Amino acid sequence: MIRRLALTVLVVAALAPALRGDAAAPVLIEPGVTLAGVPVGGMSNEQAQAAVGPAFARPVRLVYGDQAWTLHPARFGARVAISDGVLRALGAKAGSEVSLVPAVDAQEVRRFVGALDKRVSVAATDAELSGLEGLQPQFTKERTGIQVLRGQTAQRIVRALQSPQIRRIRVAVTTLQPARTVAHFGPVIVIRRGVNQLRYYRGARLVRLFGVATGQAIYPTPTGTFSIVDMQKNPWWLPPDSAWAKGEKPIPPGPGNPLGTRWMGLSTPGVGMHGTPDDTSIGYSASHGCIRMHIPDAEWLFQHVEIGTPVVITDA
Repeated sequence: MIRRLALTVLVVAALAPALRGDAAAPVLIEPGVTLAGVPVGGMSNEQAQAAVGPAFARPVRLVYGDQAWTLHPARFGARVAISDGVLRALGAKAGSEVSLVPAVDAQEVRRFVGALDKRVSVAATDAELSGLEGLQPQFTKERTGIQVLRGQTAQRIVRALQSPQIRRIRVAVTTLQPARTVAHFGPVIVIRRGVNQLRYYRGARLVRLFGVATGQAIYPTPTGTFSIVDMQKNPWWLPPDSAWAKGEKPIPPGPGNPLGTRWMGLSTPGVGMHGTPDDTSIGYSASHGCIRMHIPDAEWLFQHVEIGTPVVITDA
């Protein structure tokens, strides 16, 4: 009987504040505490969650020049345990900075950046030979390009999605420089078939003139714009599949080789620039379609051209 009375007294004492209409004082976060950079000092659990939740839900604005993309955290699987963060803030000392980092789907971020790369990146454009004005080479102008830095851009997106303070970021890019510019174009060769002349240019600047032999009327040197696709020192001469070479045998390098000591094959079958032991043919239409040169001239030219050097053959 006595034990039952004592228990009743304890229950009544415990319920006394409620019976009087009193409420327990709410537990508040210590002054100066921040949660993921959001000030939550002096707030209750519910107030802190209400303050931090919207900060993580706000979209991130990604910009490049006059283009912009709105990145919603949910698209990238952003998930954050706000209640856990608030509980840690409730237990933190005054002035503490409590971290709260959302989980982000890095693969989805990389997928987005890959698509962005295709929209933003532009390859650099080299200067190109566009033709001749008179006999002088003319060129299209080069253009710089833009390349999205995928890894750096992805890092910026993830960091922004994980930090309520970062709501605007830029696409990370680098400038791509063209390999060939008008100012530094390199060698261009112009061959005047009608007067058996080879003109060597550096860009638009004429550097040297050479006498050459071009094709006979029955085996004309083709006209058009070509490029050097093959370069050989001390080449073998191999009989072409042509009636004039029927029964001929290959000729190894050395004196008397029809190609001299240098061969610069063009992007048209069977035609190239080369030296010749037949110096008397230079200045005439005497070859089977190739461009013959004095051997020292061919050796000089070989040292001043490269694979890809454009060659224009004209009747001008």
